[in-house]
Amino acid sequence: KKDIAFASVVVLSFPDLQVVDSVVTESPVRFPYIPGLLSFREIPPLLAAFTQLQTEPDLVIVDGQGIAHPRRFGLASHLGLILDKPTIGCAKSRLCGQYEEPKSEQGSYTYLMDKGEVIGAVVRTRRNVQVVYISIGHRISLDSARTLTLACCRGYRLPETTRYAHKAASSKVPQNTPMIPTP
Repeated sequence: KKDIAFASVVVLSFPDLQVVDSVVTESPVRFPYIPGLLSFREIPPLLAAFTQLQTEPDLVIVDGQGIAHPRRFGLASHLGLILDKPTIGCAKSRLCGQYEEPKSEQGSYTYLMDKGEVIGAVVRTRRNVQVVYISIGHRISLDSARTLTLACCRGYRLPETTRYAHKAASSKVPQNTPMIPTP
């Protein structure tokens, strides 16, 4: 059985966050699963999806890491460099670094630190929910990444960009098929 990757890219208007364009692609997986090197597995399907968009995004929020990565170059950094677009990594889990837990209020944050370096922000996107890990992908400051990600959150833990992309992909993926992270 051949491994198939599903990649979803959804373009939203800002600040109203309405869907402007959406693409879900299917392509063969050409790189093995190796923790820390997921970009090599996930970038080709994502690039296929980006090439099918009718609307060019100004900013990309990736469901994955930017510089908050052991090699300081996660999926958001890799994709941003290839697309030459501002990108933000907004991940559900931490790959590296330490932090103090932010307050429980929406918008509270602390810095994610590794070896004395700020590598991201640990952000509470709504009151009393688990944090997300926001980091610079490419061509954006950490403060702007945090502010824009919060502006894309509408009552849920994850930004609308990620929620719409997951929803679009889920409608195309056969049940019990694992999905790759999506921008």
